[in-house]
Amino acid sequence: MRRRRCYIPAPLFTKPIKKVENKPMHLIDSIRSRAARVTMAAAATAALGVGVAACGSDSSGSSDSTGPQSGEVALVGYSTPTDAYETVLQPGFQGTEDGADVTFTNSFGASGDQSRAVEAGQPADIVHFALGPDVERLVDAGLVDDDWDDGEYKGTYQESVVAFTVRGGNPKNIKSWDDLIRDDVDVLVPNPFTSGGARWDIMAAYGQAIEEGASEDEALEFTKKLLENVTTQDASASDALETFTAGEGDVLISYESEAYRAQDAGEDVDVIVPDSTIKIETKGAVLNDESALNPGAAQAFEDYLLSPEGQQGFADEGFRPVDPDVLAENEDKYPIPSGLFTIDDFGGWDQVTEEFFGEEDGKITKIEQDLGVPTA
Repeated sequence: MRRRRCYIPAPLFTKPIKKVENKPMHLIDSIRSRAARVTMAAAATAALGVGVAACGSDSSGSSDSTGPQSGEVALVGYSTPTDAYETVLQPGFQGTEDGADVTFTNSFGASGDQSRAVEAGQPADIVHFALGPDVERLVDAGLVDDDWDDGEYKGTYQESVVAFTVRGGNPKNIKSWDDLIRDDVDVLVPNPFTSGGARWDIMAAYGQAIEEGASEDEALEFTKKLLENVTTQDASASDALETFTAGEGDVLISYESEAYRAQDAGEDVDVIVPDSTIKIETKGAVLNDESALNPGAAQAFEDYLLSPEGQQGFADEGFRPVDPDVLAENEDKYPIPSGLFTIDDFGGWDQVTEEFFGEEDGKITKIEQDLGVPTA
């Protein structure tokens, strides 16, 4: 029997960014700084209980995002684009006339945890999550307007695909999804009940089986076999990458950007994008005027993220631009898999969440509970 380690959600970590310098951040720096971030989180989380009342509409900020902005913007996001924001996107915005006097306070972690924290009172001006439902939670809480996804890109800041990260030289000769259910292959994937990225991973595994002609029951059985090969389920995609680069597992299922990030940090890994995989759309929004502390500057920053310059910044950091022109300029790095499918092929996230990840009778929930994985 395989020995399994399962993790409860990691604490939130918050780090103030007063003026971000545009310099590379290596993965090892992220690993070394995690303990300090978690220590800071304890105080930040405790403060929420007494500070929520101060996080509402007492802001002196304005929703007018035209022209130069000033003040601090609180970004709350999922963990994967941490380096992209801190080393490229925020410095890039600060290098513009509109962002020259803007500073940032960042909080990154597992997508679902981050969404629930903002709902509970974590200060935020702009959010960027792995899943649309994590933004919709804030709509239901009255923190984000319900037209947040009416824009040109439907609330999507950047895209990705589910890929495999393997050891350098691919010693286990992993080429396809079927290789992930072999007895000699140990798999890593985050916990889908804390990590939005893990839900993309699991739906990619299920969906590729459907695309190959499997019935729904057969596709679910394939997904079960894959999860039985998983040795560790960390709280977030970034945590899973750290576990993999520390030496555990033969293959990590995750965003392709995680593999590129590891390579940029000097890790000896290869990236495999399977022919059949899912298109990932990560979602973001600016909180409404009644909830954001600095909505004008936050809106200006979102506008920058969706500009050609911001989209190229995402592309440089391993993410697929949502701007079709910028994507076309980077097509050599981001070819479109021949069997690419979307979450809408399975009814969209509302239906998928209830059917597969429902608290009591979700199909994946039951499988994970049988495997001893925390689902709450």
